[in-house]
Amino acid sequence: MSKTLERLEAIEERYDEITQRLSDPEIARQPTEYQKLAREEGELKEVVSVATAYRQGNQSREEARQIIEDGEDTDLVELAQAELSELDVQMEELEQRARKLLIPRDPNDGRNAIVEIRSGAGGDEAGLFAADLHRLYSRHAERHGWNLEQLSSSTNPSGGFKEVIFMINGPGAFGRLKYESGVHRVQRVPKTEASGRIHTSAASVAVLAEAEDVDVEIDAEDLEIDVYRSSGPGGQSVNTTDSAVRITHKPSGLVVSCQDEKSQLKNKNKALKVLRARLLDLKKAEQDAKLSQERREQIGSGDRSAKIRTYNYPQGRVTDHRVNVTLYQLEEVLDGAIEAFVDELLAAEQERLLALVD
Repeated sequence: MSKTLERLEAIEERYDEITQRLSDPEIARQPTEYQKLAREEGELKEVVSVATAYRQGNQSREEARQIIEDGEDTDLVELAQAELSELDVQMEELEQRARKLLIPRDPNDGRNAIVEIRSGAGGDEAGLFAADLHRLYSRHAERHGWNLEQLSSSTNPSGGFKEVIFMINGPGAFGRLKYESGVHRVQRVPKTEASGRIHTSAASVAVLAEAEDVDVEIDAEDLEIDVYRSSGPGGQSVNTTDSAVRITHKPSGLVVSCQDEKSQLKNKNKALKVLRARLLDLKKAEQDAKLSQERREQIGSGDRSAKIRTYNYPQGRVTDHRVNVTLYQLEEVLDGAIEAFVDELLAAEQERLLALVD
């Protein structure tokens, strides 16, 4: 038996086990466990379908080989040889499909994404670049039919962002955007630079999967909630009432603030969304035995030397340093056209994981 078939059979066994558990009335009375099992069942359906076709193909191939070995009927042998040739091609395709399906999947890939952008080294210019990145992801979301929901922001005097947090709602948003995590560097002449000297600035991006209630249980007693008056531009009660909310999760020490909405309740709900995503990220990091270092690695130091991508204005180019891809399409990329980078990063990750499967 091939290793591929062994792995497929193991998944079939797990699928049968889940199906049986889902039919258990006791599980139906446990909403959290039921949702987790139902989600896993859905993820395994395609693999089980391929496993069935793979097994049937193997059986048909063995039957054809037996007819050829017997060699009693010339006409049957010719038919079996033709069928075997077709089956060999089909089985090779199924083998490749099965290997890809057997790649360990990130269970969060299908979720919405919460994106956090912070200005790094470079002062006001870094804040303006953070605003450029915010627009980039806004336009990228539009290109894919995703919706962007602003969660929190803090501006600097130049009109850029010190920090901006938003959620991108759409199927597979996190799976495609998670590779944007890291430090982005820009090289350009600031509008305020009279001598025309090129400056280098940086902004950090962290992409988190939206957490569902079943993923992270938050005890109200673990939360310290403060309300205060919003700062910065607003009008119409945004900065005239105590509508801003700061939530501190005492066990982890995580702090989330939100002041963009006029309603204190809306700010609280948005802050809780961000908190859940950060707690899920911490939970995943702990499972990977990396603790909170994973998130710090995502965000990086904001230093110019730590970078995943460089946007060079004088040369009109964008370079992704992880996959060594350079595009001389700066304007298009800043308008949200980052598919070339994302596809290359996905392919590189798939190749790495395929090596593990083999």
